Amino acid sequence: MKKLSMDELERLSVEEFKAEEKSPIVLVLDNVRSLNNVGSAFRTGDAFRIEKIYLCGITGTPPHRDIQKTALGATESVDWEYCLNTLDAVQKLKADHYQICALEQVDESIMLNDFTPQKENKYALVFGNEVFGVEQAVLQECDQVLEIPQLGTKHSLNISVSLGIAVWDLMVKLEQF
Repeated sequence: MKKLSMDELERLSVEEFKAEEKSPIVLVLDNVRSLNNVGSAFRTGDAFRIEKIYLCGITGTPPHRDIQKTALGATESVDWEYCLNTLDAVQKLKADHYQICALEQVDESIMLNDFTPQKENKYALVFGNEVFGVEQAVLQECDQVLEIPQLGTKHSLNISVSLGIAVWDLMVKLEQF
């Protein structure tokens, strides 16, 4: 067993990435305050060739040194858009026929492992503020609220971890690999 070199990984160039067909997934960051979490969203978005990231409210936008630190250049490959109001972004995505799925803990959440996405649908995954979560008004507009089952003492996972788990899970279930 040997570690693969960068050449052996045969990754796409930014230009090739932009020309490739994208996964039917967009990310919506609802007032995410950590620029490192924003950078991680870009890096995960690049890894899974998502369509776009919506940066909403107080969520930081590129270019920023702290975003770049974790994005490692993914802000160049992944399309993004800033929206002042998360609810506006979600309503726009609904009008464009996306299924809106927040990652949050609510009384009617569906455990991620029990969620079966439909291959003909496009999905917008909404991730909320590190302290307050997804805004209630945004939750009201969601088609589903997904929850990642947890067994420990903590009440939540870091956004970057939740985002990676959720996107990977959808990619597998949508047979995007």
